[in-house]
This record gives sequence, C-alpha cells and structure tokens, in this order.
Amino acid sequence: MCGIVGYIGQKEAFPILIKGLRRLEYRGYDSAGVALINDNGELNVCKAKGKVDNLVDYCNDKNVSGSVGIAHTRWATHGEPSAVNAHPHYSQSKNLAIIHNGIIENYADLKEKLQAKGVSFRSDTDTEVLVQLVEYIMERKNLDLLTAVQVALYQVIGAYAIAIIDKRQPDQIIAARKQSPLVVGIGDDEFFLGSDASPIVEYTDKVVYLEDGNIAVLRKGEELKVVSILGEEQELAVKKVDINLGQLEKGGFAHFMLKEIFEQPDCLTNCMRGRVNVDTDNVVLSAVIDYKQQLLNAKRFIIVACGTSWHAGLIGKQMIEQFCRIPVEVEYASEFRYRNPVITKEDVVIAISQSGETADTLAAVQLAKEAGAFIYGICNAIGSSIPRATDTGSYIHVGPEIGVASTKAFTGQVTVLTMLALALAKEKGTISNENYMHIVKELHEIPAKIKEVLKQNDRIADLSRTFTYARNFLYLGRGFSYPVALEGALKLKEISYIHAEGYPAAEMKHGPIALIDSDMPVVVIATHNGMYEKVLSNIQEVKARKGKVIAVVSQGDDTISRIADEVIALPDTIECLEPLLATIPLQMLAYHVAVCKGLNVDQPRNLAKSVTVE
Repeated sequence: MCGIVGYIGQKEAFPILIKGLRRLEYRGYDSAGVALINDNGELNVCKAKGKVDNLVDYCNDKNVSGSVGIAHTRWATHGEPSAVNAHPHYSQSKNLAIIHNGIIENYADLKEKLQAKGVSFRSDTDTEVLVQLVEYIMERKNLDLLTAVQVALYQVIGAYAIAIIDKRQPDQIIAARKQSPLVVGIGDDEFFLGSDASPIVEYTDKVVYLEDGNIAVLRKGEELKVVSILGEEQELAVKKVDINLGQLEKGGFAHFMLKEIFEQPDCLTNCMRGRVNVDTDNVVLSAVIDYKQQLLNAKRFIIVACGTSWHAGLIGKQMIEQFCRIPVEVEYASEFRYRNPVITKEDVVIAISQSGETADTLAAVQLAKEAGAFIYGICNAIGSSIPRATDTGSYIHVGPEIGVASTKAFTGQVTVLTMLALALAKEKGTISNENYMHIVKELHEIPAKIKEVLKQNDRIADLSRTFTYARNFLYLGRGFSYPVALEGALKLKEISYIHAEGYPAAEMKHGPIALIDSDMPVVVIATHNGMYEKVLSNIQEVKARKGKVIAVVSQGDDTISRIADEVIALPDTIECLEPLLATIPLQMLAYHVAVCKGLNVDQPRNLAKSVTVE
C-alpha cells in the first residue's frame, strides 16, 4: 500500500525520486522520505510527516546530492504517521537504510531477540526490525549486503517489497519481494525501482517484474542480476510497459477522480475493442476460446474480490446465472481464504482486482489453485501478480486509475464480466440468438450513453451542495441495481466521510426504515425495469416518513419525478446493462459532495489505492 522508488545511475537521484513519489502518492500519503548516498560516501536520510510536498519543503536546506537513492511514501500499519516512523529507516550504525511495503508478521519476536542482543530502535515500525536484523547478520557473520539480506529474509514471516542501500557499498541497491509488487526499470547504464511502473515509464519502457521470493541486485556498470533467497540465479523476463505518460496527469481536471469519471466512455470503448463486434453480433474473448472446455465444464463459479471489485462480482453473478445457467457464489476474498471453503476441480474461481496485487485476493487464488480449481483473473494492471498467478483471464484495459476511490475500474470490471457471461452463454447455447444480439448491440452503445449521463455533471454538482449537511445516507436498489446501491454508498463514505449504507430496496422495511426522517437523504435507483412498481412503493414509504429522495430514473419518467426531491435521468438501456449507466451519477454525487466539503478527493484519509496487506 506504500510507494517505493529507487534510482541508481549517473544522474542526480533526488529529482527522479521526488517525481516518482508524486506518481505513487496515491498508494500512501501519511509520510514520505528519501535516502541518498552522495559522492563523499555519506548516507543521508530525510523524512517528513504528511505528503510529498512536506518532504520537499523539509529538504530545501538539506544535502540531497547523490546518484544512488531510495524513497518511500507511507500508508501506516505499525506506528502512527510521524517523521520518526516514516521510511527510510537507518540501521543502528546508520550504515544501512531501508524502505519497505508490506507487513513483517513476526517483527515483535525478532525485535525482542535483537533488543536482547543490545540493538536499540528508533521507531515503532516493523520495517526497522528488518534493517536492524540485516545489519546484525552482516556484523556477526561478516557477510556482504546481498548475502545478509538473503539470510534475514529467510527468517522473516510476512509480506514485503524492500529496497536497501549500504554506504560502504555505494554502487548498489538490493531489492526483494514477497507478496508485494516490485518493478525494476532498465535504462541506459541506470536502473529504476518502483512498487508499480508509474514512476518508471518516463525514463524507460523496459521493466522486469520481480517474482515472489526473488532478490534484484542493481549495480552501477553491471547487468541486472536477479537471484532467489537461496542464491539461485534467475532468468530475466524483460517486458515492455505500455502506459501513456498522459494517463498519469490530471489533464486539466481538478482531480484524478473527476478525470477518471469522464474517461469512462473511452475506457469502456477500449475495454470492448476487438472483443465486441457489433457488425457480426459477436463477443470474442481469447480466454474463452483458449480454455473453452474448462469454462464450459464448470459446475460452479466462485467470484473472489474485495471492495468495489466485490460489487462488480455481484453484478457478474447475476449475469452468469441468468445467461449461462451456472450457479455463482460471490465471496469476500478476505473471508474466503480463512473459512476452509469447499472447492473442487469442477469449480472455476474468478478473481477480480484492479491492481492485481490485492493481498487477500492473491491468497484466495493460491488457496483455490491448491484445491485444483481453474482460475480466471480479471485485472487492470498488466504484468501484476494476479494475471501471473491465474490460469487465464481478461484485462479490463481502462488505463491507470490514480484516484483512490475506484470509478472506471468498476465499470471496466462489469463490462468484462458482461462479455464473459455473453461469450459463455453463446458457447453453451443457454441464450437465444435474438436476446444475445440485442445485448451485444446495446453493450456497444453504452459508451455513447455514458457521455449523455456525464452532461448532467454541473446539475449534480449544484444539487450536491444541498446534501453536504447530511451525516447519513441510504442507497436503495433492486436486482441489478442493488450492487450499484452498494457501490454508490461506498463511494460516498470513502471520499466524503459521510456514513452511507446500500440496501436492497425491499429490505428497507426490515430495519433501516427506522432511521428515515427529514435529515436522511435516500438515493434510489428506480429505472424502468421489471421491479419498477415495487421500487416506486419503496419511495412512497420513504416520502411518508419525510425522507429526502434522490431518484435515478429512466428518461421520460413522469411518476417518480413528481414524488422525488431530486431526479437524475438516464438513457434507456436493457436491465442487465443499467449498472454501467446508473453508477455514473452516483460517482459524480459522491465526488461533488466531497468537493463541497473541501476534502481531498483523490487521497481520502486512511485509504490507499493498492491494498497489499491484510
């Protein structure tokens, strides 16, 4: 969840590190720091609480020279956000400095043993334990840095991506990973390091994604070397990273989140490109072609995901069950991995993750693989851990998502799940040709219809001002709209800090109706579908208790429009595709409420983009 950057070469490292930290600040922004080895062999560490700008201000009168350095932006796990707990961490002698993403689960035991041997600690973090352990091993066993890191990591339980430097060996960086992402960029006589590719793409498009248990040795004037913890040299798999630098900038928008909301028409077009062919009324997914029998022979699908991806999975469940007539379960990956689930070789497990690095989802994938299930990944980040761990899958191709609150990744995931359900149903013969062609044509029209919804942005911004006072929100929907209600509530609570809950509309009467009064805004997805009359009744129940209703309706609706306090109209589409339209105004509502409250929309408190720890 933290951001890691490193540089070794001939250039001044500090500007490269700071620019990289800014690119990675969405991964963590409690504190930030840099460690640099200068030409005099001095190892200087500078750290500051808060954002990268605070670090830059702190460094104004400090020595930040040097062509070897590591840097970090933190999302706190062990120890409160502070300059002391910020990374990098010195060893006791200040010869070493380390940065770390992940959690060392046995840090307390290791710390106790080191303290008993006279090692003193400056911070409350698990990370400092690791650098102290490495130094202790170096001194006691007279080992070089690489070997000491290998010995230390063999004793560590937990997840990590680390980078460590030693002022006595100033021409190298040692980096290692286990269950936490780490990428090495290969330039001209220089190397770059990142917890993802975003701080690297400005300098090189050649990268190596480290595999679990591997250690990278970055030395000036030498080729990249990758070894295992046991010292076995590993073959390099150099990949070409495909990220447009413009995708990492705001492009004139006030926030990344607003930019990403408005990118959705183009993103979904990219997601469907080469897959949805409206001329031939066909959906083609290479994974379905290549692994047709494994998918068609499945007795059950199990979707594992977290947060927003879990909500997309709930929509996917309805799609697959309705079109393919295969039972589907949707599981929180964090619960699935610990409850000893029943998994068979006849199951297909669909793992959904925007980053491809979600720790709980990766663990669920491993559990399912050990049980013999076939694993299908749905991911946005090319080359990340989940695509490498699964048997097959589909990228959503919506481009980098920088805003912590997911927007375009959600609609991309729903789009891929829709295409998967359609492709499988066509192969199984469980959908009529007429219905199949109708859905394919409507799916193709969704980007244009989202553009129509986005035209209401200014009006939604105006009505949002009315609801900044609220302390609670209720979101209601039925059928395909129920997961949209969950996702809308999640967006609001993530970035506005207003408590919000999503419910199936019919369940309102079984408890939540007790909360409704004149101070309770209720967002209802009430489009023209098979349950319109039922949802209309729910709205009337809210109004009878003086609740304030924001209704998302179909264009031309003149019934709910007379009852609701505020109405947001959507273009017509078929019911199964309504989530792709209905989620857009809820994203805009959450965004504008948060902006009206003066909050940091892209970096909400306590949250990070890529959840690589439990």
